[in-house]
Amino acid sequence: MADTNRGDVKAKGKAERRVFHNTEACPIRNVVAQIGDKWSPLILFALVDGPDRFNSLKSRVVGISQRMLTQTLRDLEREGYVERTVYPEVPVRVEYELTAMGQGLVKPLYQLVQWAETNHDDIRRARKAYDER
Repeated sequence: MADTNRGDVKAKGKAERRVFHNTEACPIRNVVAQIGDKWSPLILFALVDGPDRFNSLKSRVVGISQRMLTQTLRDLEREGYVERTVYPEVPVRVEYELTAMGQGLVKPLYQLVQWAETNHDDIRRARKAYDER
């Protein structure tokens, strides 16, 4: 198989194994890593219910600092998942909402969360067994 965005496939005996490159062309490093941080999924899920303001998001995403919320919202906006709208009122009102791409992202992300909920106890047991070795 030729070089792909998912990785080169190299022959190894009878089985083929992918080789993953640390490049901008790799969707795992370039896309998945961005949404796999500590706060992005929580912010995306908070916006599923519709547009929201900064302070409301901060109160709903418990434990996030103002600085981290600001940075994560900027990152999500840069990636195209979140849209920021400024309303010219006094005082200025700013709302954040999911874009169509953000809404599309939340669906598979939610499947991952469901998998995590289903397997959480097994994962915790595996961690405990590993740590006790």
